[in-house]
Amino acid sequence: MKIAIIGIGGVGGYYGGLLAKRYSDDKDVEIVFIARGNHLEHIKKNGLNLITEKGTFTVRPDVATDIPSGCTIFDCVIFCVKAYSLEESAKLLSPYIDENTVVISLLNGVDNADRLSAVLNKGKIFNGCVYIGAHIVRPGVVQQAGSLNKLFFGNESDDKIKANQIEHILKEAGIDAQYRTDIKHIVWEKYVLISAFATATTFLDKTMRGVIDSEKGKELLDNLLTEVFRVSEAKGIELPKNIKEEIIAKVSTFPPDIKTSMQMDFEKGNQTELETFTGYIVREAGKHGLSAPTYKRIYSALQKKLHV
Repeated sequence: MKIAIIGIGGVGGYYGGLLAKRYSDDKDVEIVFIARGNHLEHIKKNGLNLITEKGTFTVRPDVATDIPSGCTIFDCVIFCVKAYSLEESAKLLSPYIDENTVVISLLNGVDNADRLSAVLNKGKIFNGCVYIGAHIVRPGVVQQAGSLNKLFFGNESDDKIKANQIEHILKEAGIDAQYRTDIKHIVWEKYVLISAFATATTFLDKTMRGVIDSEKGKELLDNLLTEVFRVSEAKGIELPKNIKEEIIAKVSTFPPDIKTSMQMDFEKGNQTELETFTGYIVREAGKHGLSAPTYKRIYSALQKKLHV
């Protein structure tokens, strides 16, 4: 089984690191990291240093590369890149994917499986999402924080044989992975949380806990959640009635200093996922004739902030 993880950031570094650790001496499972820049060079030279709640360790994948030239067809490819890099990454790996390759998207957003299908037009495409707090500390070092650690993947077909095999491999590496046929709803439940919080934290310059611990933050968050629920309903996604309460309860368990990835990208002047988290809701609301004034106002403000 040849598994490639593309995008060795917080998510890809954590899950890829656990896979590399578990299967380092297993001739039946080969782990390939696809990364770039200084991060890749540090991994090649010193391995990937992974700081977790359960300890710190260094792993070395079987292969670490930026361009998988010379590789044979992958049995599984796990996409952990930023949403704005998905098409570019899919084109890069397309020559190493065939009709039997399991392709799993763990990106933020709800339309990634469709985007992958449009580019690849092959492979067994699975959508997915994760609940985890992890980030790159510096090149070659990834840190995970908090007790939350769940990975969901699946599709609506009955293609269970390879899915169960991948699920087993992930679980053997200590990953709380679940294959689900209702993945569309699970991805939307995650998206509702992260879209509203990414938008609110970036706009208010507060941590996730900081948003729910302030009256202004709670009011803004409530408006955002109401608007994103309207869009999900218009798209035929029926979310749990008590999802607002579930979201608040979940975020209440997070460490107080946890920020969203979009917020950190804005702070660092990096390319952001504003279009995925905020712009997408504005556009979809417009398509369905819905009002999303809070998203629209913040989207406009953050667009201006990007160009200051």
